[in-house]
Amino acid sequence: MTALTHAAQLFADEPAQSVQSVDWLAISPPTVAAVAGLAVLVAELFLPERGKRLLGPASAAALLLSALPLLFLRTRQLETFCLPGEAGACSYSADTLALVLQFLVLGAAFVTALISMPAVRDLELPPGEYWFLLLSATAGAVLVPASRDLVTLVIALEVASLPAFALVGLRRGSRRSAEAALKFFLSSVTATAVTLLGASFLYAVTGTLHFRGISEGLTRADPQLATLGTAGIVLTLVGFAFKAAVVPFHFWVPDTYVGAPVPVAAFLSVVGKTAGLSGLLLLLVQAFSSRAEIWGPALAVLAAVTMTAGNVAALRQRADRPHSAVRLLAWSSVGQAGYLLVPLAAAAPDAGAHPQQALSSAGATVAYLLMYAAVNLGAFAVVAHISRTSRANRLEDYRGLYAAQPLAALALGFFLLCLAGLPPGVIGLFAKVAIFSTAVQNGLGWLAVIMAANVVIALYYYLQWTALAFRKGETEVTTVSAAGSGGSGQLARPRIATPLSVTIALTAAVGIVLSVDPDLVLTFAAEGLR
Repeated sequence: MTALTHAAQLFADEPAQSVQSVDWLAISPPTVAAVAGLAVLVAELFLPERGKRLLGPASAAALLLSALPLLFLRTRQLETFCLPGEAGACSYSADTLALVLQFLVLGAAFVTALISMPAVRDLELPPGEYWFLLLSATAGAVLVPASRDLVTLVIALEVASLPAFALVGLRRGSRRSAEAALKFFLSSVTATAVTLLGASFLYAVTGTLHFRGISEGLTRADPQLATLGTAGIVLTLVGFAFKAAVVPFHFWVPDTYVGAPVPVAAFLSVVGKTAGLSGLLLLLVQAFSSRAEIWGPALAVLAAVTMTAGNVAALRQRADRPHSAVRLLAWSSVGQAGYLLVPLAAAAPDAGAHPQQALSSAGATVAYLLMYAAVNLGAFAVVAHISRTSRANRLEDYRGLYAAQPLAALALGFFLLCLAGLPPGVIGLFAKVAIFSTAVQNGLGWLAVIMAANVVIALYYYLQWTALAFRKGETEVTTVSAAGSGGSGQLARPRIATPLSVTIALTAAVGIVLSVDPDLVLTFAAEGLR
């Protein structure tokens, strides 16, 4: 009784220490997106059919509203959900890295919303469900880069993933869509189970789930538990490698992109990839920084294999095959994931002793992501336009695009040249050079050589697609109306839907500005994360 009385007295004397504080401004970006998703779902129940058309613009506005708090968080560096009395034991951090990645996710989701507006109508997708799922997945993706413990990180990744499964399979009556959703779901669930097993191993070794505690715990762990800790590191990284489409966890990508509506494929290629790479970056540079000798060489090999597999597969896409345009972008995204891994592998030598230098090296990945997001979404916007007039969406369907719609062809050519790293897509060239330099400066010359070879391989299929858009088209092509009815007619194509026009103009403007002044991104890569 005496011990119980003493414990009760201690609790009464210090009640505030047992309560975690919550900073609502810090968590407002994911919170606003999640609340907006629920509001859209409920609003659909009470709106007439015409009123449901407003759900798309309302969702896009909600995404802009979610990004507004980032302006106020730039100079504040807030942390919340912290354990009392323990330094560095916070579950949510609105630091520079988190804010930049959150801005990227919300900006990409906004562009995806613009691309989605014509597709929701043309494919007769249920608007309430679609916008609810898109906003929910965005909320999860926004939460990932701010997570600072394994539980929050895994939950955030699952919140980003679960709605995405439904988005892929939302096209009712489509067998291809259902198969893609099932493959995506089964693969993701398996990867998540492996990740949770790894997290349990790490908790058994270190006794904590916070990143800083894990890094310190791995250095002080009992030598007899070293193998268990190594297994925990490897298994935990699997789920995030899956989300980022890293080989050999990439096999879901081509079929999922082809089976999903084009805007959903665009969402997965940028927002999904950003969520996966954000998790990888946080785990490697913060949680596993003390064991860089384990993940550094392995990540370098994975980067080489991923970029090579993606580019070689994209090279084999035939122009006359159905869905070859989306499939080429799918394999291209796998190849781009390989490039994005290079700075993370290069950060390994400094991860333990010089964490800020390692974070600076990893900044090249974030800078490349910013470039990739803008131009890849722009390319998907053009693909979304062509998909409204061609069910097959073959590369061959882009032949003669310049004669019918010169601005769309010029924009597509610019986006592809940025991805290839050729002028006038200067930002793509400079971003690749930044990654190449990071690899060379950190002793990964062999990886830089493999990257250079892959850049040359990628030139072929990017330039081939660009050339098709500027070649003379055939006299007649098979087309379908926006509603989906088939027919045959002249090369004259329907006007680009207004949301798609805005998307193409917006992404092209971002690409041009970054190409004119690459330092906007490259300076951040060198100094922005210090």
